[in-house]
Order: sequence, then C-alpha cells, then structure tokens
Amino acid sequence: MNPHVTRRAMLKRLVVGAGGAAVANFGGLFNSQTIADEVRRSGKRCILLWANGGASQIDTFDMKPGQPTAGPFRPINTNLAGLQICEYLPRMARHADKLAVIRSMHTSEPDHPGGIYLMHTGYRPAVAVSHPELGAMTAKYCGSLDSDLPDFIRMGSTGNGGAGYLGPLYQPFGLDRNGRLSQFASSGSTPEAVRRRADLLRFVEESSAREHRAEPFQAHRLAQERAWRLQRTRNVFNIDQEWARARERYGDTGFGRNCFMARKLIEAGVAFVEVGQENYDSHADNFVCHKANMNILDPAWSGLLDDLHERGLLRNTLMIWMGEVGRTPGINNRVGRDHFVRGWTVVLAGGGVRGGTVYGATNPNGNGVRDNPVTEGDLFATIYTALGINPRVRHFVGTRPIWATPEGARVVREVLA
Repeated sequence: MNPHVTRRAMLKRLVVGAGGAAVANFGGLFNSQTIADEVRRSGKRCILLWANGGASQIDTFDMKPGQPTAGPFRPINTNLAGLQICEYLPRMARHADKLAVIRSMHTSEPDHPGGIYLMHTGYRPAVAVSHPELGAMTAKYCGSLDSDLPDFIRMGSTGNGGAGYLGPLYQPFGLDRNGRLSQFASSGSTPEAVRRRADLLRFVEESSAREHRAEPFQAHRLAQERAWRLQRTRNVFNIDQEWARARERYGDTGFGRNCFMARKLIEAGVAFVEVGQENYDSHADNFVCHKANMNILDPAWSGLLDDLHERGLLRNTLMIWMGEVGRTPGINNRVGRDHFVRGWTVVLAGGGVRGGTVYGATNPNGNGVRDNPVTEGDLFATIYTALGINPRVRHFVGTRPIWATPEGARVVREVLA
C-alpha cells in the first residue's frame, strides 16, 4: 500500500464503497462540485487580522476631531491626501495608499457570539444551518486538495463557526496563541513505525467504511489523513531562527510573531490564515486598551504589508482587518465604549483591492451612517469577489440550497481594483 495517499485519493476511497456504491456524503462536501472541479483555483490567498472584542472606529480609522465623541487621541495625516488616522498608527499611516477603508458598516448582531459568527460567515446564526466561515470558503475555492498543509489555519481568538456545511475537509487547523504546533502534533515514533501504523489503520478503516458510513466515521478518517500529511510539513511552523531577525519589523509581541507566521504560511501556499488579537472589548478604560493594542497592531500589520509587498505576495493576497462590532461614539461612565453596529469600520488591502480608497461615511458625531451603508452580506460579497469566488455560488444541505452570501447582498465595486 502506498504510504503517501493524497487527499484526493482519500476522498475517492471514502465516497466509493464496495461494488462501486456511493458512500453518503457529509456536510454537503460533494454536493456543489465534482472533485475534478475542485482543482480550479483562483490563486488568491487571504489573511484576516481579527480584532477580538471589536475595535473602536472613532479611535482608529474614523476619527471625529472636535466632536464631543472624539476622545483624547489625535489624528495624523497619512500618505493618502484627505485621510487621517489615529496617532498610534504611524506606520500604517505610511501604507494608506494600499488600503480600502470602509467607514459605513451597518450590521445586525450587536453581541459577541452572534457578531463573531456573523463577521466570519456573512450570516446571522441559525438553528437549521451551520454556515462556513470565510476561511473555509477560501480553502474550498482557493486551496489545493493535494497540499500537505491545511488550507485554513488560525491562531489566537478567532471564529466560532468552522467549516459548517462544507464538511470536515475544510475545518480550520488551529495553532496555539504563540503560533506553534500543539505538543501533540508529533507522534514520537520513527517515520517507519508511523508509516506501518498508517498503512494498517487505512486498511482497517477502509474495510470498516464499507459497513459504517456515518459522517463522524468519515470525518475521523479525513482528520487522521490530514494529521499524517502534516508531519511532512512540520518545519514550516518552526520560525524561531527567522523570528530573531523579523521581530524588529513586526514588533516583539505574540501578535507580531503570529503575523510573521502568517506570511510564512501564505508563502508556503496556505489559502487562508487568521490571526487574532485580544482585548478590544473596552467597556471600561477604552483609551488605555486601544493605545496598548495599537502599539502592538501598528508594527505587526505594517510589517506584514511590507513583507508581502517585498516578496511579490501582496498582489494575490487579500488582507482584512475587522472585529465583530464597532464601539459606541458615546463614552460611558467607566471611560469605555460599548458595542455599536450602526456605523463602524473595516479595512481591506492587497489582492483585488483598490488601494487609497475611503468608502462610505458616518455622520459628524459618528452616531450612524451618512453615506453608502455596507451590510455584512455586502462585505462578504465584496471579499469573495476579490478572491475570485462567486458570491452567489450555491451549495446544498440535503436538498436545501444555500448561497454563499445572503439574498440582496451587493458587491462594493468602488473598493475593488
């Protein structure tokens, strides 16, 4: 038995049983396209920098100087005429010509669990359907079935939806908060022993699959195959020596290290990487929290943009900075800002994006959208279009059709190249 079974071969084994009978599909994995169709990829990649808890738009990219909602931070000029951002983002100010700043997000989930789900899937949570995250969709349409590396990798606090109806093949692979593999990622056995055990387990599993076709069994087989294949790529995750040289550019922080790891993974061919940054949920001491976070974010984000640009990767890599909500223009009695969804900011850059763009506007005090509101569906339709994915591609959950974006979602063409 060949010890190096590709994922495509594994899929074929799982969907064809004894006598050529089709095994029941799981999670809609094979409903929308044939395996042959899966190899038609856009060549695009995506990095999501996730502001966990929800960053304040007024204290970052939509400042309101002179208004009672402004707060103590001062705006600074950028290299894009007319765009000012927070004084604690000086390095990002030099990259404004690469950014598309959407200042008019108007979304529908004001709390954390629902907002996290919404801003990872484009849909509100529903009982009957588990929607795939952006990372799973990107893995499906921009990844490679033959890659030893997972196509959807994330670090830190991130999404809560997973692959949804796309099935276990597109589940996220999680690194720890320091961007390292789990201590359980190595078997501790010799390569020959691992190979022999894998051959034996495949034989037993394939025999079992003829009689036991339940989705959990199939998901377990796929997960085991992915774990074996991952062993061949372990060196990709070892960045200790390179980090000693890169940390000045990215900032010597865990988030900076993870952003550097994201660049390494994109360079290695991973389709989607998500990096979470903590502590934006600033119901109290908003300005202390945001100053500390921006001092971490600014070098990490700008360093990643520099690195991708210098290596020729930025033109095909879409970068997204967002969280699950914005924060209120009003400052509460704990010097904090609460959750706000009626006018907040998302920033895009890189592949497929028209740099140097500011789209939409909130009113003078920031209490609502003045021009060009953008819903979660609009944002996801725009992101998918930038990645070369049809935003209205249809999948099936059983016999029920589900579209990649909600009905009525529109592409914001003004921010696309």
